[in-house]
Amino acid sequence: MILQRYYNLGDKQVEYQIVDGMSFKKFFGLETGDKVPDEKTVWLFRERLTQAGSVEDLFELFISHLEQKGLIFNEGQIIDASFMEIPRQRNTREENKIIKDEDGDDLCNDHPNKKCHKDIDARWTKKNGDTFYGYKNHVKVDAKSKIIGTNYASDASVHDSQVLDLLLTEKDNDQNIFADSAYTGPVQEGSISEYKMINNLHEKGYKKNR
Repeated sequence: MILQRYYNLGDKQVEYQIVDGMSFKKFFGLETGDKVPDEKTVWLFRERLTQAGSVEDLFELFISHLEQKGLIFNEGQIIDASFMEIPRQRNTREENKIIKDEDGDDLCNDHPNKKCHKDIDARWTKKNGDTFYGYKNHVKVDAKSKIIGTNYASDASVHDSQVLDLLLTEKDNDQNIFADSAYTGPVQEGSISEYKMINNLHEKGYKKNR
């Protein structure tokens, strides 16, 4: 799972790389000819971790291990968010109203096959004139190693600045914070000050009237 995240690999791709790549074999302590996990095993393992609620705990252990090895430098933190788009739902106006009122669990109870294709948590948003539907992934990464320290997933309508406080921790004290102008504002400046960070946020530019 670590290699999948690091190299952005699918289950089938990670199986191929373990079989074909010496660096991957070395990472696992495998020799040529050793049995490797196939794509179904990788998928099943990830599903079981997710169902057990163990992914976040393992993520924290992994970060702690990297810190002990001196691979996370804590010389600054970068905050950013990216969209995770999903297929757009073909809902009726009535269905959209039910979802917006947070009663989406009651949709299509008499049509189980249709219900399993309904995503009641995704939302619409606009950015720079473009329309997005789905979710947003908010992350804080170490400025030098680019290792993700904290992350938070929300629906796409949540503004970047709203989750800044959820990404910062006491480990960020006295570090530089880098982010775009979406994270500016009195509330966000208060959070940065509370965690004793050095503010390096980009400010919006404005045209001067002549």
